Amino acid sequence: MTARDHIASDMIATHYYMSKKGAHVSFRVPTALALPALIAALAAAPVQAHSIEGTAATQPAAFDIHQADITAEGNDLVFSMQLKAAPGSAVPEAAGQLRGAPVWSYVWPTSFDSGVVGFEPEAGILAFAVTAHPDFDDTPLFDEDGDGDLGNDGRRWHSHWVVLVEDDACGGGALKVKDIPEGETPRLPKTWPNLPILIDSPGWHPQFTEDSLSVRVPFDPETDLKGVKFDAVTAALQVNANIHAPLLCVTDVFEAAGSLGLPGTID
Repeated sequence: MTARDHIASDMIATHYYMSKKGAHVSFRVPTALALPALIAALAAAPVQAHSIEGTAATQPAAFDIHQADITAEGNDLVFSMQLKAAPGSAVPEAAGQLRGAPVWSYVWPTSFDSGVVGFEPEAGILAFAVTAHPDFDDTPLFDEDGDGDLGNDGRRWHSHWVVLVEDDACGGGALKVKDIPEGETPRLPKTWPNLPILIDSPGWHPQFTEDSLSVRVPFDPETDLKGVKFDAVTAALQVNANIHAPLLCVTDVFEAAGSLGLPGTID
């Protein structure tokens, strides 16, 4: 096993599933998650609305989107979702190992260039995500539960930037978090968690109420925040069984509120 494999083994795992009364319930990725649809949306989707309304009933209800938004407040963006049940109240069961370890997430795909947050420009679809995964920790700079241990907080909801690209190895037209090939040294954010994928762990803490989730994210003053398009998704991913590229695939979707047409805009 290479050093890269050890890093991945120690710090990553993702398979989104849910158990209800002992049953395994899966949600297949809709064809709208294909990268060509996202690229077309980035280039040509009309501005239909500022915020996004959820359209379909979803289980678990904590991932059923009622409304989602990204609002600009000075140099900050506030990422928010309103859910049909308390967001963050449902968390995945631990798998007890890296392979197939579960992660659940709230995600805002955007039309931001990936270079805005420190990745290489035009690397893929830049998305902001709030995730929880009890089998591993990928925020090595932060102690979310305040117990003095930086390496045991994966079960706590926390934020990431990720770059998504298509990879048929994840399923026809499915997306993954973009891998960093062995030996390559792409531009990365300062808070990259030393994983072989394009992921950032910036430490912006999500805030929960009984029916909403929000995260305030600061940007450099020169960043143009207005007119950026976005969508809202609740989704699941899974680490490859052999812990190699593709390392982290999107496997299941609970809801894609705007059908990944990026109908929302930041005013």
